[in-house]
Amino acid sequence: MTEFKALLVSEGADGGFQRQVVARRIEELPAGELLIRVRYSSLNYKDALSASGNRGVTKAYPHTPGIDAAGVVEVSAVAEFAPGDEVIVTGYDLGMNTAGGFGQYIRVPAAWAIKRPQGLSLREAMILGTAGLTAALCVDKLEQAGVTPEAGTALVTGATGGVGSIAVVLLKALGYRVAAATGKAEQGEFLRGLGADEIVSREELLQGIERPLLKERWAAAVDTVGGDILFNVVKSLRHSGSVACCGLTAGVGFQASVLPFILRGVNLLGVDSVELPLVVKASMWDKLSLQWKLDLSALCQEVALQELPAAIERILAGGMVGRVLVRLD
Repeated sequence: MTEFKALLVSEGADGGFQRQVVARRIEELPAGELLIRVRYSSLNYKDALSASGNRGVTKAYPHTPGIDAAGVVEVSAVAEFAPGDEVIVTGYDLGMNTAGGFGQYIRVPAAWAIKRPQGLSLREAMILGTAGLTAALCVDKLEQAGVTPEAGTALVTGATGGVGSIAVVLLKALGYRVAAATGKAEQGEFLRGLGADEIVSREELLQGIERPLLKERWAAAVDTVGGDILFNVVKSLRHSGSVACCGLTAGVGFQASVLPFILRGVNLLGVDSVELPLVVKASMWDKLSLQWKLDLSALCQEVALQELPAAIERILAGGMVGRVLVRLD
């Protein structure tokens, strides 16, 4: 019996949830073709929701969150992978209802894993994680819709978060003028250090909620927050502009009008990084390892497994910026 360390979230008798690092056994992991020794994971908002007992993310407890994992195959029941292969697993059911990357081992279906691209280390892959994959998918969709740097300023909402901060770096690297929107005014210097040319307050983005159209301002946007901010962004897109929507921290609903769509021909593009076909994920990871490879050292902080409970509290309290890399060794 092999024991390993994992963060375990348990429900107490009072209905509250506790988070602690415990010893688990490999025999307790779910069935799957691949047993993977996890080297790195990352902390995402969805992980924090799972770790706080959100039944919309995780149905049953005790549970180990972690929607991202990068590590080494130890046992494989399929020909496509061999022991020693370095792999990345993001999304699908990992960390939601399947024991996730906040444990030193995971066991998953082979259809969830891709081999590490040569241009990325396991550590670099988890600095990106689901957040980086999502940011890249957003920018890729914008460019497929015809957006170019010459079209004008690209806005990123929720810019201090994981997806938002990587989107700022990526858009700037691709030659865009970038406006970073945040409710954390004290993080302006951090965002400018990532490449933002302009800082926009949350209050500014919420002005004009009651109006069906706003002044044309943005050529494109990556929206990570949803809610009324999203539709105000739609109402302020330039003609033929597009916004890629991937988040909901400001809400799942908004007051809508068809006017921006029929008078300005704008596009609202939905982005999902969880249930994408594996071939699409692999293609985007290849892109992130080559022509879109980024230096994300300025936005990453690294924590050990034992430090995760405190980091989860910070992200739930809105006190986290950038990316949190989780070291499992």
